[in-house]
Amino acid sequence: MKLGSFWLHLALLGASMPATLGRWTPGRHRGLSVGAEEPRTAEESRSSEVTRSKGLSSHGGLLASCGKKFCSRGSRCVFSQATGEAECRCLEACRPSYLPVCGSDGRFYENHCELHRAACLQGKKLSITHSKNCFLQGDTCTMASYAHLKDMLLALRTRQWPLHREDSSHDPASQRRLLVESLFRDLDTDNNGHLSSSELAEHVLKEQDLDGDLLGCSPGDLLRFEDYDSDGFLTLHEFSAAFHVVQLSLAPEDRVSVTTVTVGLSIMLTCAIRGALRPPIVWKRNGLTLNFLDLEDINDFGEDNSLYISKVTTVHMGNYTCHATGHEELFQTHVLQVNVPPVIRVYPETQAQEPGVAASLRCHAEGIPMPGITWLKNGMDVSAQLSKQLSLLANGSELHIGSVRYEDTGAYTCIARNKVGVDEDISSLFIEDSARKTLANILWREEGLSVGNMFYVFSDDGIVALHPVDCEIQRHLKPTEKILINSEDICPQTEREDSPPCQWASAVNVRNRYIYAAQPALGRVLVVDVQAQKVLQSIGVDPLPAKLLYDKSHDQVWVLSWGDTHKSRPSLQVITEASTGRGQHLIRTPFTGVEDFFIPPTNLIINHVRFGFVFNSSEPAVHKVDLETLALLGTISLRRHSCLPRAMAHTHLGGYFFIQCHHHGPSPAQLLIDSVTDSVVGPNGAITGVPHTSPDGRFVVSAAADSPQLHVQEVTARGEIQTLYQLTVGPGVADVAFQRSFTEAGRYDVYATLATQPHLMFLQLATGKRALLRNLKKPPVGPAQPWAAAQRPVRDSGLFGQYLLTPAQESLFLVNARQNSLRCEVSGIRGGSTVVWVGEV
Repeated sequence: MKLGSFWLHLALLGASMPATLGRWTPGRHRGLSVGAEEPRTAEESRSSEVTRSKGLSSHGGLLASCGKKFCSRGSRCVFSQATGEAECRCLEACRPSYLPVCGSDGRFYENHCELHRAACLQGKKLSITHSKNCFLQGDTCTMASYAHLKDMLLALRTRQWPLHREDSSHDPASQRRLLVESLFRDLDTDNNGHLSSSELAEHVLKEQDLDGDLLGCSPGDLLRFEDYDSDGFLTLHEFSAAFHVVQLSLAPEDRVSVTTVTVGLSIMLTCAIRGALRPPIVWKRNGLTLNFLDLEDINDFGEDNSLYISKVTTVHMGNYTCHATGHEELFQTHVLQVNVPPVIRVYPETQAQEPGVAASLRCHAEGIPMPGITWLKNGMDVSAQLSKQLSLLANGSELHIGSVRYEDTGAYTCIARNKVGVDEDISSLFIEDSARKTLANILWREEGLSVGNMFYVFSDDGIVALHPVDCEIQRHLKPTEKILINSEDICPQTEREDSPPCQWASAVNVRNRYIYAAQPALGRVLVVDVQAQKVLQSIGVDPLPAKLLYDKSHDQVWVLSWGDTHKSRPSLQVITEASTGRGQHLIRTPFTGVEDFFIPPTNLIINHVRFGFVFNSSEPAVHKVDLETLALLGTISLRRHSCLPRAMAHTHLGGYFFIQCHHHGPSPAQLLIDSVTDSVVGPNGAITGVPHTSPDGRFVVSAAADSPQLHVQEVTARGEIQTLYQLTVGPGVADVAFQRSFTEAGRYDVYATLATQPHLMFLQLATGKRALLRNLKKPPVGPAQPWAAAQRPVRDSGLFGQYLLTPAQESLFLVNARQNSLRCEVSGIRGGSTVVWVGEV
């Protein structure tokens, strides 16, 4: 096996190698470099998995069999006549390509394909290592010395052959080309257009001053390392390529290429830059080089230097650029768009109404492109039956019946379609008079109105279940009520007379079955049974539990305890099997010094989250954690940007993490992290404030209690972040809640509480139109305890809900978002800043 042009490729790509050396690997996980901002493995960089549609079309034969069969690198899918099944087989051969790599077995391979094929044949995992040992075995001329040789040859030639006046007008690349061509002509003593070993050796005799500096290298090594065709001579093309002088071209129509792929499939991007002896292609995403990252789902830069992405998700959307090594000025941009088949939810699934009342059936659909919605009644299209009695609202996402009759009973099917798939669900409507209560009627009334679809408010005087439709307290658990398992008081009396009976810090909804609520002063977490509307048990945790968060993907509640009011002994614990209500296990994680943590939320498209982050605001870094194993995978350093993390948000569109930094001096207010590579992209423009993303990941709202500015950004279908507008909101924003639009399908609006004023601000995200609901009384007095939540939180009522709740000093305000008006005030509730919504609405 000849080394050929290895030194060209390795020297050119060598600039990218140092960032990949010295990786930290905790346990069996390939981690992130400690103290570096370079990307890591894609298997660890996924923070979500995308829902596959049940509406995807299929094809016959081999295409259908292999379309869902994923084969590892070095193998391909074939259809077995013997078994009638698709199976993976090792490649018989690779296309000839010389882009040498070093395998983890210490062997030298001509390209990536040969390495992966060898791994398949041997039945073991081989990875690319960035050690030069297997390349340099038996060589005395090192890569650095060889590069130094070429620099010295050009430097000597520059002194011997200064540019003529007419040549000085050329750009640096053209000047370098002229210099290299001059050097070639000088070495080609017989003027036959080929450099032989004897001609190169003669140059050594003339340039004796090179011997002492090159550590075993000589001009003769040019022939050894750059003779592509192994003919024993160097042509001008081969000689020019050694000095990074090549003639490259890119057709104008190929400068930007838009590629669309359906989620879950694979895609190959091919660079359109052409040229004789074209140097290796470098691929970048968000300015970060991908070639040396050994990503699990972005790979295969060998053969024709194409970029291969397996099992595409929405985090992969965005711009990818390619350029030849050493020629960044000529690049091609690939815009990757990811289509997602529709995913829908209907509400209610079943409802019973009496004749003469109004009824609404709602359908929420998400997908890329935005799906269109149609309704069927008992299999018949309702569009032909529209009237004042039967109408479609919000672009068809709501079917409204003004006054129901017995003949309106039926199964109403919502169908969502876009160009890559279809999804459907049924909402059933029963019309019964009050004297004939069917089973469906009873179930709907008992489950839909009694224990579900309510706000649970944790106040100074116990726990209040508030029904927003009736504006009535359905259940009040007093501090002296007993916990079912151990018969202790919900809120035991304290020795201090000035302290409220109950003190709460945080609460979370666990699958609409239980509520977990933290009691910091008691060092425990209460489990509230929603069906029984009783406190089921208490779970002892480390002192001062201040924050809870439910990880729906793994059914576990994360508990952050401070240890003391100075946060000097923080700890992070996990309550597993949270939805069982009993028999949970408490696991103390090994992470120390944790001040806060972040777990990306799920939505209709993203149904599983694999990774979370922990951080300390005194350390410029965030640490990535496997949510299933609770193992630390690595660290993303923010030191280069002097960012001390304070809060995080995430959008699956383009895979961005938004990090709010403590703003001191020149440090940026927000940073962007690319979840594909787990690397810092850079500042998020001039955006300031705590980032909040809408449930569909499309909008990002940034605001803070100590800043009068509110910023709204949008993530496009191409994964690009665009700033829509900036608003001045006076005293700052205490909290925000996203509300599904009642006029536009697939849109969200925002309600925001103001930090020091008794107003609630409404903001239509798409247009920037805003309004104020005034005089909702003064917000609660500043936190009496350090663990208290935001002074004035605002909570929504779920995907299909139309009510919001925000507390005042001694009351609760319910807002009807559909009418954008105050619904009612419930008095006599003090300290109700911890609020949880329970229900499917």
